[in-house]
Amino acid sequence: MSVLEMKVPSPGESITEVEIATWLVEDGDYVEKDQPIAEVDSDKATLELPAEESGIITLKAEEGDAVEVGAVVCLIDTSAARPEGDAPAKTAAPKEEKKVEVKEAPKAATYATGTASPAAKKVLAEKGMDSSSIKGTGKDGRITKDDAVKAVPSMGTQPANGTRGTERKKMSMLRRKVAERLVAVKNETAMLTTFNEVNMQPIFDLRKQFKEDFKAKHGVGLGFMSFFTLAVVRALRMYPDVNSMIDGDFQIKQDFQDISIAVSGPKGLMVPVIRNAENLSFRGVESEVKRLAIRARDGQITVDEMTGGTFTITNGGVFGSMLSTPIINPPQSGILGMHNIVNRPMAVNGGVVIQPIMYVALSYDHRIVDGRESVGFLVAVKEALENPTELLMDNNPTKALEM
Repeated sequence: MSVLEMKVPSPGESITEVEIATWLVEDGDYVEKDQPIAEVDSDKATLELPAEESGIITLKAEEGDAVEVGAVVCLIDTSAARPEGDAPAKTAAPKEEKKVEVKEAPKAATYATGTASPAAKKVLAEKGMDSSSIKGTGKDGRITKDDAVKAVPSMGTQPANGTRGTERKKMSMLRRKVAERLVAVKNETAMLTTFNEVNMQPIFDLRKQFKEDFKAKHGVGLGFMSFFTLAVVRALRMYPDVNSMIDGDFQIKQDFQDISIAVSGPKGLMVPVIRNAENLSFRGVESEVKRLAIRARDGQITVDEMTGGTFTITNGGVFGSMLSTPIINPPQSGILGMHNIVNRPMAVNGGVVIQPIMYVALSYDHRIVDGRESVGFLVAVKEALENPTELLMDNNPTKALEM
């Protein structure tokens, strides 16, 4: 018998362990070479684990287990023959003998009944619960730590009708890492947010005029992300502090713009990076946004595609958000939040007209970005979006959209 040990490959630099999110096969299955056999979570992405050879698989880790990179997670018997045809029919299970159920007399209550162990008392205290509301499963009815962990605080008087079910589900490693980083950002940065509003009518007019030709020529739609990305690139050049980051006692400034874009994937929020956005045209940005969004949606995004980035753009408007304070994506110093577009009255040339307005928000690290730079940056983004023909297209939209 020839047995192959399958080990956890390294998903990327600095990652030392992964979590088995889902086994796609069962113990004893015959697998083909390169067949996906598991999904594994790292703190940056969810990746598929393909079979290295064909054969019968033996699983060596459970779903939810954290395993170190290089650890053996399954064995593949490469000498096993591929099964032919359908699997043999299962033999009928032997009939079970009828058993007479003997009811035990209820145990008498003792001094231990309803008494919480020291560990259980600590858990209940953290939940603000009283031991009298818990039924113990330990010896003589004692409340164990497991009873306390599983106990759910009461939400008031329970109604006579209706269901009140709860579900306890372990968060994925990716979600736990996101939660950890978000808390760290709030605790370790001096984050502030400044707001402004953008009249989107000029962009609406350009898209109405050019979107059909643009899609026919390039195979991608002319969306809002290309306008926002190029407006951000321009503003970052004007205010380089927003494109910098802190490293200990040093400020690191970049002369390139790698723009992270927040996209929603099956495993949660992911932030792939558009590399060297300063070198891209409208077509280049839209093509890259589409490529990265599809890879994130299909679970194919790699750690490398989400590593780095000097500034982030997030669009809560696709979910209907009117206004929010986006959280910085460390170690970056700024993030731009887009929101929904709503027709609102606006003063134009002394009169009131209805215009499509978007509120935008810039969250920034005040340790490295001052108020002048943050406000100036957001005003520069607003100016470019409200006058894209001059500031983003060099007064030649036809040429800008053909590139």
